[in-house]
Amino acid sequence: MKLGNTIALRDLDFQKLSNYIYERYGINLPISKKTLLESRLQKHILSLGMTSFKQYIQNICTEDESPDVIKMVNLVSTNKTHFFREPEHFSFIQNTVLPELADEKSRNIRIWSSASSTGEEVYSVAMTVEQFSDKNGVNLAYTLLGSDISTDVLKVARTGIYDEGSIQDLPIEERRKFFLKSKDSNVKKVRINKKLRDRVLFKRFNLIQDKYPAAESFDIIFCRNVLIYFDRQTQVKVIRNLTKCLKIGGYLFLGHSESLMGIDLPLKQRIHTAYQKVSMY
Repeated sequence: MKLGNTIALRDLDFQKLSNYIYERYGINLPISKKTLLESRLQKHILSLGMTSFKQYIQNICTEDESPDVIKMVNLVSTNKTHFFREPEHFSFIQNTVLPELADEKSRNIRIWSSASSTGEEVYSVAMTVEQFSDKNGVNLAYTLLGSDISTDVLKVARTGIYDEGSIQDLPIEERRKFFLKSKDSNVKKVRINKKLRDRVLFKRFNLIQDKYPAAESFDIIFCRNVLIYFDRQTQVKVIRNLTKCLKIGGYLFLGHSESLMGIDLPLKQRIHTAYQKVSMY
């Protein structure tokens, strides 16, 4: 149904669309999210020359992941992040995790930000490792993987360009060391320096797919503030898969409002929402 230059989302069409998104991407959209879904998609649907959600579902929501489906996922995904979000995690990495890993000098430290959004999280990890190396006079070998379901946020992450205001709370030493200002004083943007950008591989990844990276691949995995968008069944599946990807002794970091309570896992809580893998899965 089209009303002026907007289209209304009927309950039946909402159910079909929300089921499609849940089955393929794990995002749980209860009926209370109908207005949100309607507002995020209606402009895009009209731009395609379609006049109803029903027509959109019939033409776009197919078995194949077309560019239009990827665009829909980009629009539906919630992406909220900033540099050094939940700072206690980075302090713990600096003071506890990296000293442990630095003792094993022969190996490369592998870190995965599994819902990296626009990249602030994974670059915050990179800065933490660099700060530790400088402070302790070591040269840690490390690689970083940043993944997300949204291609839009991955484009931002790869460029590493952010509003100047996004780093205003960082110490001036960190701003000078890790960020480049635009040569044009009218452009209020900063860019992560090339050394850190080159450390990170960004790729699209769907957390509810079955094929994860090889077992026991990573020393540190971040999966923060994404589980809240999944139902319990999907949360358990994702957490178990991520745990399998951790090396014994590796660390899993969740968001401050997320919990592993009631899930049988070989993990020991070290600080709030930070867990260490203590045995084989």
